[in-house]
Amino acid sequence: MAVSGNDITIRREFDRRSCAVTLSDMEVFLFPELMYSLLLANIMSPRIWKWREDPWFDGFDEMKPYRRIVRLKQYVMDHYFFNLDLDTWGLTSTEREIARFSDYISEEELSQSNALFGYEGDRYYFDIDIRTHFGLDAYTGNIIPYWKTETVEAMDAFRHKENYPTGAGECVSLAALYAAALFIVARIPLEDIFMMATPLHSQNFIDLKEGILTNNRRLVTKNMWYNGTALSAQARRALENERVTIVTHQSGWIHTLYEEATIDPEAYEYFSGRLREFLTINPTPDILGNWLRQSRGRQECFQVRWNIQGRDHYISAERAFAYEDDCPYRLTDNTRQKLIKEIDHEEFRHTPFEKRIVLNDLEEYFSEGTVDVCDPDVVARLKVGFASDCMDAEAALDDFIAFCHVDPRLPDAGNRTFSEIGEPLLIDTLMDREAIIARLENLRGKNRYADLAFYAWRDLSRTEVEPFLAAAIDRSPVSLDGAGEMDSAALFDHLNSLLPESTYDEPGRLAQPDEVWNFGRGDGIEKAITMATVLRGNGVTGEMTLSIGSGEVVLGVGGEQWSFPTSKGLEGREWIIPERSL
Repeated sequence: MAVSGNDITIRREFDRRSCAVTLSDMEVFLFPELMYSLLLANIMSPRIWKWREDPWFDGFDEMKPYRRIVRLKQYVMDHYFFNLDLDTWGLTSTEREIARFSDYISEEELSQSNALFGYEGDRYYFDIDIRTHFGLDAYTGNIIPYWKTETVEAMDAFRHKENYPTGAGECVSLAALYAAALFIVARIPLEDIFMMATPLHSQNFIDLKEGILTNNRRLVTKNMWYNGTALSAQARRALENERVTIVTHQSGWIHTLYEEATIDPEAYEYFSGRLREFLTINPTPDILGNWLRQSRGRQECFQVRWNIQGRDHYISAERAFAYEDDCPYRLTDNTRQKLIKEIDHEEFRHTPFEKRIVLNDLEEYFSEGTVDVCDPDVVARLKVGFASDCMDAEAALDDFIAFCHVDPRLPDAGNRTFSEIGEPLLIDTLMDREAIIARLENLRGKNRYADLAFYAWRDLSRTEVEPFLAAAIDRSPVSLDGAGEMDSAALFDHLNSLLPESTYDEPGRLAQPDEVWNFGRGDGIEKAITMATVLRGNGVTGEMTLSIGSGEVVLGVGGEQWSFPTSKGLEGREWIIPERSL
């Protein structure tokens, strides 16, 4: 029987709410509202608000915004680890994931946009073999790992796992954590924070001064973007080589595959311009030196001229740069003369290299006036002026121009149908946590972000249980694999042996089964749901219920009952455990 459009709409809304609970890489890609909903869930969490009580942030309000952000960065660096262990959240299969969303997106579209489904990016990613780089080659055939995005509570709970001395999270988790902390602790308005996702990375753009990018645990200013270090080269990788699939902001989102967009068009135009300004700089001798330091292979196209005893001498650029490794001086700043003195005279030759650009001449060219790297005519004149018989000279200049100007492949605002995400959030940095929660509660049903935020927040006192249970039963491979073929009694004993405390501090908020299993702790309701999940995964069908009383939750499986203590305050609820749907 054919599925009606109305049925698909209803199921899509249910899937959206359930996906807000698990927040896998694919789910966030398909439902771009989820990224910002996770940010709001983190803002509602008490965890980041407690950071403000840490002595590390004493005197924070007296600091200028940039200093606050830099100090916040160090706190994140000290307390969180970038986790890319693909086994953290278990395994699934391409067929299973594609089947879940076949009504919404084609396999071809997924393969062009998601690393788990064959995406390898542009030439750069083919060159480094991206599947090997991320460890995906360990999974053969149709088996792929889940990449689940963590709430701040789940990030903090990593310290309970072996070999994790601090909290941890993957890139989307760190982006959402940073955005929430920027708002709560550094008092950066939400209107100044734009979240971006590429197929392999997530980061934020902060509209402060010349702009700041968050990159996993680190921050990147415009000066850092062009400093030629290995860390900056790594930070540049996503925007240089990938298209941006999602941009999300307090006003809404835009997605590269969807015709509908909800972001405010003026806000998006402003962001696009600011990001392009951040990614463009006029060449200077210092910038040229930074690029050559980063692009060592291109040094072979250059030579350095130096006057020794009244006569010009020449040295290959790669030999000159090599001396930087053993002394504090640099070839491309005002310590060049001191560096040259460190170089043995026999390294120099009396005549120039025939097929190399003279670095000094190019530096002088950039010093004489502004070179607009966005103007094709200016770039063409530059290439003609410094043409060389070096086979790679033109390619080297192209690379340098690309270093100075990255044109981000953002979702095109043209041919989009813009609608509103709902009533404005109207959340500001002067509001306390309780006022923000009340505001978001008031926006339920009026703002898509606000509604989904409570599902990402895992608050079962404010949301219906069915999306949460569907996520638990269908998408908890870690607990299923961990339990193996335990029978009911052994499973019950194991769950009872775990610490009787929830990853989520407050009443009504629940962890998923994989979090219970990974972090070795859980409230009785969480343990009961985990037990139900494992039993369903092991083929137990038929009626299964969960009854919550005062201080106790009872899981009913056929004629058996299993009781766990609970302090989550969800008394009087009777939940039916669904069958597995896939």
